[in-house]
Amino acid sequence: MSLNNDFNLRRLERYLSIAWDSGAIPVVVLTKSDLCSDVDTKLNEVSSIAISVEVHVTSASDDGYQSLKRYLSKGQTVAFIGSSGVGKSTLINRILGQNFLDINEVRSDDKGRHTTTRRELIMLPDSGVVIDIPGMRELGIISADLSKTFVDIEDLVEKCKFNDCTHTNEPKCAVQKAIQAGTLSIERLESYRKLEKETKYEGLNSKMPEKEKLNNMFSKMGGMKNARNF
Repeated sequence: MSLNNDFNLRRLERYLSIAWDSGAIPVVVLTKSDLCSDVDTKLNEVSSIAISVEVHVTSASDDGYQSLKRYLSKGQTVAFIGSSGVGKSTLINRILGQNFLDINEVRSDDKGRHTTTRRELIMLPDSGVVIDIPGMRELGIISADLSKTFVDIEDLVEKCKFNDCTHTNEPKCAVQKAIQAGTLSIERLESYRKLEKETKYEGLNSKMPEKEKLNNMFSKMGGMKNARNF
């Protein structure tokens, strides 16, 4: 994720969730640090949500990419995923030490230009394999591991007084207490709820999600069937 216009913590949570779910070990690479006026602040924001994940800061004009080489050992496959124009191809070229992949200049609005149009699998000499994946304009969730991405919220949920706590207005809710104390942001909680809802409908046929939504809507009445009877 780049540190300029592409910076988006909620999108990063999505990337981390699908990475953990895939069985891969996620590593956050923040690019274009030379185009950011407050790197430390954004780095702290990323570190607060990328729990137990290593974070690296790079730019096209420094040697920050050198720290990534330790992931490229023999027998290892590294896939670069991210939005269009964040600098994945530039980063891979720096690691390779040659212009193997096409790159474009940054646009006038400070956003990178989309370059990669297909997956590229690159064998590194005396090392592992790198996969360059086309930039993603949208990132829908098919399957995700929220327990690792949102381990801070999951730990708080365990401390709530009620097992079925909705974390809205129940007494002794650890989640709401953390928000009031400033140790958890409302934006992160909303992101957790949104992804939780998306993954809940995973694998359902076209009619089942609507049925689930109706049951949720009338949950206080015991579900849609009881609501219809009422």
